[in-house]
Amino acid sequence: MSAGIVTASYIIAAVLFILSLGGLSHPETARRGNAYGIAGMAIAIIATIFSELVTDHFVLVVVMAIGGAIGFYAAKRVQMTEMPELVAILHSFVGLAAVLIGYATYWSDEGHLMGAERTIHEVEIYLGILIGAVTFTGSVIAFGKLRGKIDGKPVLLPGRHWLNLGLGVLCLLLGKYFLGDGGAGTLFIMTLIAFGFGVHMVMAIGGADMPVVVSMLNSYSGWAAAATGFMLSNDLLIVTGALVGSSGAILSYIMCRAMNRNFISVIAGGFGTSGGGAVAAIEGEVQPLSPEETAEQLKEASSVVIVPGYGMAVAQAQNTVYEITRNLRERGKNVRFAIHPVAGRMPGHMNVLLAEARVPYDIVLEMDEINQDFPDTDVVLVIGANDIVNPSAQDEPNSPIAGMPVLEVWKAQTAIVMKRSMASGYAGVDNPLFFKENTRMLFGDAKQSLDSVLKALQG
Repeated sequence: MSAGIVTASYIIAAVLFILSLGGLSHPETARRGNAYGIAGMAIAIIATIFSELVTDHFVLVVVMAIGGAIGFYAAKRVQMTEMPELVAILHSFVGLAAVLIGYATYWSDEGHLMGAERTIHEVEIYLGILIGAVTFTGSVIAFGKLRGKIDGKPVLLPGRHWLNLGLGVLCLLLGKYFLGDGGAGTLFIMTLIAFGFGVHMVMAIGGADMPVVVSMLNSYSGWAAAATGFMLSNDLLIVTGALVGSSGAILSYIMCRAMNRNFISVIAGGFGTSGGGAVAAIEGEVQPLSPEETAEQLKEASSVVIVPGYGMAVAQAQNTVYEITRNLRERGKNVRFAIHPVAGRMPGHMNVLLAEARVPYDIVLEMDEINQDFPDTDVVLVIGANDIVNPSAQDEPNSPIAGMPVLEVWKAQTAIVMKRSMASGYAGVDNPLFFKENTRMLFGDAKQSLDSVLKALQG
């Protein structure tokens, strides 16, 4: 395949990737966006395979078959609740690939590059390895936290900000030395420092900020891919990496704004590490109720809002939620869903689950669209959510989640909260919502409890 055809194919693939991002911006067009992305990637892979740069097609096909088999197995096996972990570990693969390609490029024969061209190429290699190394270890730690293998609480070392600053300055100095013919030893030292920086950066971030971490690492992996594209002089990889990097950065900004958080403070300090003073003790009694009583409350209500959380995902209860929604709507009830931007463990987690369960898109509303409607709502059903419905974000200035926008479910006539126990949420913050006079607690597995509610509604 000639260079001209490859370039044209890359342009078509880049356009399809842009259309894919546009389609993925809304649930109704997400399937079309996925189709655009698949088509673009297929064109890019085929064009690369048959380009003049590939000399050993057998090795390439074998490697692609191995990678494709692993990807297919992972995609078929992974549960929706495990999607955040899968995304995190895939980001680590991109980072590691950037590191390995950087070293391979450095050790290849580049003697024909002289002067400014050689300097620019070495900058590309250095930045690619630096970003890739941070992305790799940071993603591995994020995977461990999301998987529960690593404690979700932030690990705060003494003088951590000075440590981060010192590591950054050291990487800059090593970069200057590397460009001055510092050699592979300098590159190796920088890689070790970047590995350590990635570990320290994510270890210092608490559990409630993990959605921001996922989108942030998504951005990092994009910039690592773009740097790899510069190293390999591959235009499509540059464009694709820039698209992923910029979209991930925008998403991180949106997530931080939704949590009333500063992006730099999230990366530098972790969740809730700057608050001072003692948190007020929570007083009151919990008022439990049964699934049958929950069904009666829903039957008597004219307006119902359902707030899904990670507990719904863990219990795989989204299909039962859909059946309950359909039953209530057939009774003439006004049923809607309230989605917090950081509900679950990654951006859009709840939207994907509800779409999988065939919940109509038009009744799934974002926090800003529905928060003002809670005072006029008869019953709010909170399914496994905790931090995103915690009133201490507004009422307790010393709370670790102070200032975070939340769904104001306590303003409804009745709030029914479904939980396995009284344990705190992922941020490790107690929730005074559970003790309010208009709150009722439905304890137990979400799937089993909702099945009982549905049975009572149908009966």
